[in-house]
Amino acid sequence: MYFIDVQGTLIDDKDKRPIKGAIAFIKKLNCEKIPYMIVTNNTKKDSKEFYNYLQSIGFDFSYKHYIDPLMLLKGRIPKEGVAAYGSEEFLTTLQKMGYTLEYIDPKSVLLAIKEDFTSDEYAQMIDFLLSGATLVGMHETSIYAKNAKRYPGVGALLRMLEFATSSSYEVIGKPSTLFYAEALKLLKKQEPKASYEQITMISDDVKGDLGGAKELGMETIFVTSGKYKTAQEIVPLLEKDLRPDFVYADIQKILESI
Repeated sequence: MYFIDVQGTLIDDKDKRPIKGAIAFIKKLNCEKIPYMIVTNNTKKDSKEFYNYLQSIGFDFSYKHYIDPLMLLKGRIPKEGVAAYGSEEFLTTLQKMGYTLEYIDPKSVLLAIKEDFTSDEYAQMIDFLLSGATLVGMHETSIYAKNAKRYPGVGALLRMLEFATSSSYEVIGKPSTLFYAEALKLLKKQEPKASYEQITMISDDVKGDLGGAKELGMETIFVTSGKYKTAQEIVPLLEKDLRPDFVYADIQKILESI
C-alpha cells in the first residue's frame, strides 16, 4: 500500500508534467489492485481542479484516491477573519471556498507558500500573532522549489514565526497527524485492514512528508527528482531515526525495483 506525493514525485516542479515512470507506476497499482492514496499539499488550485489537471496530463485514478489540505480546511478554522498569505491563486481559491480575508483584526493567520514574501508581510504576521491571532499552516514543507531555485517552505516559515512570537501553530496538510489520519481513513475504504505499518510513503520532501510518515510507523522512500539534487545534500544531516528507508533517483527507478 502506498501514500504518494505529487510535486517533485509524480510531476516535475519546473514544467508540472509527469516525471518519468510516474504514469506507469499508477497504472501498475491500478492493474494489480494495490491500495494507494495520492497525498498532495496542493493549495493553489481547488481540489477538484487540481485533480482534473492530473487527469489531463495522463494520470488515471479516481477521485477517491486523492486528498489535499483544502479538503480538510473546512471546519478547522472559522471562515471569517482570516489573514491569509500565499500565492494569488491560493487567496482566490480561499475566497471561492467562502473564506473572508481580513488584514486589520484577524482571528487567524493562515500561511501557504510563495517565493516572494516581503519583510512587510512578515512584520504584519508578527503583529497579528502578538495580538492574539492563531497561526495555521496549510502544510509543513521544508523547501519550496520553483524556477530552479529553492525557497524556505511553509514549515520553515512556521518555525520562524513560532520563534519570533512564541506562538504555537497547527498544520492542516502533510506531515500532520490530522492529514495522514484522514488519508488512512480513505485508504481503509480500499483495504479495511490498512494500517500505517503496511504503508510506504513516497516523496521528495524528506524532512517534511517522510519525517512525519516515519514517526507514524510508515516505510519511507525518498526520491531526488524534486527539492533535492542528491541524497547527500540532506540525508546525512537528518537524525538517524528520521532517515528514509530507501532512496531512488525517481519513481521510474522504484517501478523497476518492484
